[in-house]
Amino acid sequence: MSTENHISKHDSPPLIIYVKGSHREMGRQIGEQTSEKVKHSLENAHHLLESTYESLQLTWDGAEIQARKYLPFAQERYPEIVEELQGIAEGAGVLFDDLVVLNAMEAVTTDALHLTKCTSIAVNEQRTANGHVLVGHNEDWVPEDESDVFLIHAEPDNEPKFLAMTYGGLLPNIGFNSAGIAQCCDSVYPSDCRIGIPRVVLSRAILSARTPAEAIRHMVAPLRAAGYNHLLAHESGELYNIEVSARKFAVLYAERNAIAHTNHYLDRNMQAVEDEPDELICTRVRYHRASRLLEQTKLHTTQTLQAILRDHVNYPDSICNHAINDEDPLDREKTITSLVMDLTARQMHVAWGNPCTNKYHTYQMDA
Repeated sequence: MSTENHISKHDSPPLIIYVKGSHREMGRQIGEQTSEKVKHSLENAHHLLESTYESLQLTWDGAEIQARKYLPFAQERYPEIVEELQGIAEGAGVLFDDLVVLNAMEAVTTDALHLTKCTSIAVNEQRTANGHVLVGHNEDWVPEDESDVFLIHAEPDNEPKFLAMTYGGLLPNIGFNSAGIAQCCDSVYPSDCRIGIPRVVLSRAILSARTPAEAIRHMVAPLRAAGYNHLLAHESGELYNIEVSARKFAVLYAERNAIAHTNHYLDRNMQAVEDEPDELICTRVRYHRASRLLEQTKLHTTQTLQAILRDHVNYPDSICNHAINDEDPLDREKTITSLVMDLTARQMHVAWGNPCTNKYHTYQMDA
């Protein structure tokens, strides 16, 4: 697919939608309000599998067969989230089986989509000028999905409100909730993947957590298919990286009141299950660059975190990612959205697309 028509400069802020009710009702509202984005992301996923057939030997029908194997594990532990996904399908007028493929794509492609350039950072109240807890994240993905980015302000029945970013037909997971829990997800590449609960389902569940421990329990839920690194922040200033694979996990605590993570394991025990670590060079460069930039400023602000997320050292494989010209469709990616969360003020500052060329817009969680 050509990137010539790809939009990299956005004059308008990303769409925000408001939903409330049960998981099924919220799903329907999401699907109804974003049906074109959901359908477009499914088209993109179809094209991606077609363009990578020589490498993956996977058709869409084959992907549906594989994805169905993961569904019972999600239904058993998180039936409400599966209902939310069913609601999105109903509201958008698409097939539920197609959305299952989309939300299990990393699993059914056996992580061949080496999209290795997400970056997450955070500082607590001891390292900010106004005493707030700040979290930053660059979401790197295939450029064709950039047009499908949107935000969700949700009021679930009997769960905390949340404000989160997602795109197309993917369940939301990167954001914060009214209980003071914030999460960013960074892809990591374990060698112990198995059929189980898809990563996206687990990370969606974290938005319902009321305490850090509850959030971590979701991250390491039994019978998980694999894992992300979850950068977890709490309004109290507690900052963690929870590195997860299918069978192992590590809990890493912030040093000097700041934390960063990219797309490789930092814990030595987790490194033992990392797949092809010699391929994960750029992620190490970004991790050390982000860590150094965090350390250089004694008291951070929203603007200093935004400056880190705009950084171009090691361009195009930089924190602000521009690697859209790779000939291999499996390796083409860019920063499709950048965000800084002020967990104390319950605000999210979002740049749609690369933050070096797009300004941040502020969204407030309703009281």
